[in-house]
Amino acid sequence: MKSNFFSFSSILKKFLVFNLIVFLVLGAFTYLYLNAIKPNLIKNRSNQHSKIINNTSDHINRLNIEFTKESATKFLLDARFLFQNLDRVQLYDLNSNLLADTDTLDLAQDIFVISQDVQETSIDKSDENINTGESSETTKAITFDTESYVKRYAEQKSISDKLVISETINNNFYVMTINSVKLDGKNKGYIIVSEIANDILVAVDERKNFILRTVFSVALVILIFSVFLNKYILKPIKSLVLYTRAIKEKDVKIDKHEKYLLRKDEVGQLSRSLNEMTEDLYKRIDIAETFSSDLAHEIRNPLTSLKSASEVLENTLDNEKRKKLIKVISHDVERIERLITDYSQMLKDEASLSRAKMIKINLTNVIDSVVEDFNSNLLNSNKNIKININNSNLNGSKLNILGVESKLEQIIANLLDNAVSFSPSNSKISVICDTKKKNAQLIIEDEGPGFNEKNIDKVFNRFYSNRPEKFGEHSGLGLNIVKNIIELHGGSITVSNKTGQITGARIEVLLPTYDN
Repeated sequence: MKSNFFSFSSILKKFLVFNLIVFLVLGAFTYLYLNAIKPNLIKNRSNQHSKIINNTSDHINRLNIEFTKESATKFLLDARFLFQNLDRVQLYDLNSNLLADTDTLDLAQDIFVISQDVQETSIDKSDENINTGESSETTKAITFDTESYVKRYAEQKSISDKLVISETINNNFYVMTINSVKLDGKNKGYIIVSEIANDILVAVDERKNFILRTVFSVALVILIFSVFLNKYILKPIKSLVLYTRAIKEKDVKIDKHEKYLLRKDEVGQLSRSLNEMTEDLYKRIDIAETFSSDLAHEIRNPLTSLKSASEVLENTLDNEKRKKLIKVISHDVERIERLITDYSQMLKDEASLSRAKMIKINLTNVIDSVVEDFNSNLLNSNKNIKININNSNLNGSKLNILGVESKLEQIIANLLDNAVSFSPSNSKISVICDTKKKNAQLIIEDEGPGFNEKNIDKVFNRFYSNRPEKFGEHSGLGLNIVKNIIELHGGSITVSNKTGQITGARIEVLLPTYDN
């Protein structure tokens, strides 16, 4: 089945779908925010107008100004310090008749320019979000008729609240606030503050442009990241997936992942780990195939002998010959049984070690326990062999390693069994515990014939045995099994012959120490 990189399970597709959802959510919030910008700015501007209106109403009440044209006009002229040059202030009576208008006062053009001293007592209209710095010519251009708005306000059943109006007239954006002027709870008239607020539109446009630029930048970054994600992460992963499938399908031509082996990141680590695993897998397959072939060969020999002996036995009447033939058959059966048993045990060892959790173990305690059991069994034998432990070089320190205790016991037991089987009667076996280059060192020496120097490099080969008949029958897998278990523990094993007056075999085992 062909892999579709953009399938539903694709990481890239999930990433893009996720970002699309995020964009839609952000787009919705952005839309709501942009729609709220203008009303909020108008509200802020109206709040500034309300301050002017409230101050103006207070002065009218405090001075008890009558709502006549003359009084209203004089008041606006005298109270000009209340208004900034951006504002147009109008006073209306209860019949919606215009009484006074700052735009129609017969004043010099700069009469509403307020000094620094006057500003300190005037209304604070500062707002961080609004720029009101327009020219005086622009602010004096308010020409739209406000009478209709006053009438609309006056017709309301409740005029306790202000009325805010915003309109675009002659390419200018106006904001106007209307409220009533009350004295002793009674309505005396109406006051209007209005101005050109094009700066609000500018602020809205600026914020919209900023948000759009931000959204575009984020989208561009995500797009670039998606390309990077696809090229440097997802494609290598896809290549590694194809490589694993090629291994499954035994397609050795696939080598696309090799270019990722030199990468220093996690992809490189994954590639190298996969490569090592593959090499180890092929190695194990080759070993299994070779071993199966060797096992078949080893079994074939006793089977041939067994078949021949059984055929002869069938036609033999001589009791002595029959006894010899039965002995041969029994020997061949035992040989086959040992081969199968040891082979099964080897497979179990490799499988159990690959699953087993290694723990901190004191190797000296394991050695003491196994040696004690061997010495107990040797007391009941006729060979009079003694196994001695030498820990003097340790000075009481422990040999701590990471391992599986049962397998370590198996290593020591197999090596001691090998030494005992080759040792003559009235001899001794030495077990030496020491350290060597951050490794726990175990040396086993016997007083037997030692190894054949010509074939010493073959002692760890499967089915190799250099045992004379008198030392018993073995499958030839013992040392090979020991070597495999030691290597699975990260250690090594070497063999040699003792030098000196007393001959014998010398086996050295090194296992990495664990100090944590």
